[in-house]
Amino acid sequence: MRVNAFDFHLPDELIALRPAVPRDAARLLVVDPARAEPVTDRAILDLPELLSPGDALVFNDTKVIPAELHGMRARNNASAHISVTLIERIDDCRWLALARPAKRLKPGDRIVFGNGSNVCLLGEVAATVEARGEEGEVTLVFDLSGAALDEAIKAQGAMPLPPYIASRRAPDDQDRTDYQTLFARDEGAVAAPTAGLHFTERLMEALDARGISSHFVTLHVGPGTFLPVKTDRIEDHRMHAEHAELSEQTAHRVNKARAAGGRCIPVGTTALRTLESAGTSGELKIFHADTAIFITPGYRFRIADGLMANFHLPKSTLFMLVSAMMGLEVMKRAYAHAIEKKYRFFSYGDACLLLPRG
Repeated sequence: MRVNAFDFHLPDELIALRPAVPRDAARLLVVDPARAEPVTDRAILDLPELLSPGDALVFNDTKVIPAELHGMRARNNASAHISVTLIERIDDCRWLALARPAKRLKPGDRIVFGNGSNVCLLGEVAATVEARGEEGEVTLVFDLSGAALDEAIKAQGAMPLPPYIASRRAPDDQDRTDYQTLFARDEGAVAAPTAGLHFTERLMEALDARGISSHFVTLHVGPGTFLPVKTDRIEDHRMHAEHAELSEQTAHRVNKARAAGGRCIPVGTTALRTLESAGTSGELKIFHADTAIFITPGYRFRIADGLMANFHLPKSTLFMLVSAMMGLEVMKRAYAHAIEKKYRFFSYGDACLLLPRG
C-alpha cells in the first residue's frame, strides 16, 4: 500500500500543547462498527461502563527519562550550541543519542551540558563524541558513569516532548509530571505511552469496581515513534527495534481472562505491540526481547481484541496500526468526525476506544 493512503489534514489548532486537567477529563471517541451509531462521543470517565466485567486492560509501565540535554560543543577556539536526545544506553557511561545539529559534531568533540546552576557535580555534565552516524545519531562517552551519571541527567535533562509540541513551546517542570503515566515504573523510555496519561486513581478504582482487571507490560518507547515514514510504500519501511518485557504472571492472567470470555484491551499502541509480539501462537507467553513488529492493514491480530489510543499523526506507523485493526476507511471517517467535533490530537490530546467486529 502507498503511504499517501494514510494521509489526512489536521488543523494546527487541534494539536494539544497541554493535557486535560484533571487527566481523566479528556474526551473519548468510541469506534464500534457493530453499533447502530458506529462513532459516538463519550468521555474518559465513561470507560468503565463501555467495557464489560471480565475484560482485561493492559498498560505499558515504562518510565520516561528526562532525555533532552542542551549544551555547548568545544573545539579549539570555536563553540556551538548542541541539543541531544538520549535514545539507548550502551553501558555505564556511554549513550546513543540523536544530535541537533549533528553536522557540527565529529569524533573527539567535547560537549558540556548544563550551566552550572545546580549544586555540586550536578551543575554540568560533559561527554566526548565517540562516533557519528549518517542520520544524526552519535555515541557519547560521559565523564560520569553509573548512578552519578543518572543523577546528572535527571538534574540537567528535560522531558523529550514530541516535535509537534516542542516546536511550539519549551518543555518545563510541569511536563515532568504531565508526560509520565500514573503507573510509570521502569525507566528507559524517551517518549511516553500516551494513552496511559489519561488514567487517574479514581478511574482505576472505578474500573476495578466494575470487574475490569489491569495488567502491565513494559516497552521502552524509542524515538522511532516520531520518525516519519520516508518510503513511498509501507512495505519498504523498517521499524526501529524497542525492548519489551511481558512477565509470566501477566501472560497467565490475560490468557485466563480471555479464556473466560473477557476481551484483552491494550491501552496504547506500545502495549498492543508488546502483546502481539509475545502472542504469536495465539496465547501469551513470557517475553523479554527487542521487537520491531510493524502492524499494517492485512495483519491478523492474535491477542488484542480492541485498543484504547490517542489520535495519531498522518502517514504514521501508528495510524497504519489502528487502520489495520478497524479498516482504513473506518478510521478516516472516525478521524474526520474527531476533527469536525474539535477533539484534541496527539500526545496530550483526547483518546479513542476501538472495538472491531468479532
